[in-house]
Amino acid sequence: VYIKVYIKVYICLNIYYKYMVPGIRKHLKRLKAPKKWMLSKLGGIWAPKPKSGPHKKFDSFPLILILRNKLHYALNSREVIQILQKNEIKIDGKVRTEKNYPTGIMDVVTIDKTKENFRVFYDKIGRFTLHRIHCKESSFKLCKVQKIKKGQNGISFLITHDGRTIRFPDPLIKINDSIVFDLIEKRIIDFVKFGIGTLCLIIGGSNIGKIGIITFKEENQGVSGIVKLKDVNDYEFSTKQSNVFVIGKGNKSLVSLPEH
Repeated sequence: VYIKVYIKVYICLNIYYKYMVPGIRKHLKRLKAPKKWMLSKLGGIWAPKPKSGPHKKFDSFPLILILRNKLHYALNSREVIQILQKNEIKIDGKVRTEKNYPTGIMDVVTIDKTKENFRVFYDKIGRFTLHRIHCKESSFKLCKVQKIKKGQNGISFLITHDGRTIRFPDPLIKINDSIVFDLIEKRIIDFVKFGIGTLCLIIGGSNIGKIGIITFKEENQGVSGIVKLKDVNDYEFSTKQSNVFVIGKGNKSLVSLPEH
């Protein structure tokens, strides 16, 4: 009996791999898309799949959704392509022409024709939103430090949440700290230490989108540490240390926040 089952499974697998399309899958069903995109179930079968880029697939927001669903500058994908071909849409100061380019938290979206600047942010329940900012604030962004390593010849460098590699950082900068990165001069202006009393944004977990001040930090060996925070309404909640993004010192944020 086991031999017959094994033969059937072997035949099915051979048929599957024979007719399976090689390479990565370039499609994404709408029902499988992240809930933070806020796509309606009845809007179609497919959803835009983000291209490879600085942010992970389910932590990113495709550029087509910004122009079509958020700003309503286009009605369909063809109009989005026509807008992008004019080289007037910039992400972090660079022109982007790919409609499925993955933007992420703290990215700066600049539209030259309308002279508008937006920062990609989360609302209070963890959905992507565009926060309108001034021209002066669009010249920098906050980046979370993910890794710190030493490369060739002992030169230290750090890696941020948006895939940037910055050499010769300040020795005081550690993992989970946030740096203020100048998008024009491409250098670190300032940094904020991760610790008790800092203002943080939650970028993952069930409390995504909430903003609070760290009141307690617990380090665990082998697993991610636990952080307790308190928001403006004195509501306390806990989350993993990897879900915390430092955005300010004390009650003062380094970037302007949405109305919530």
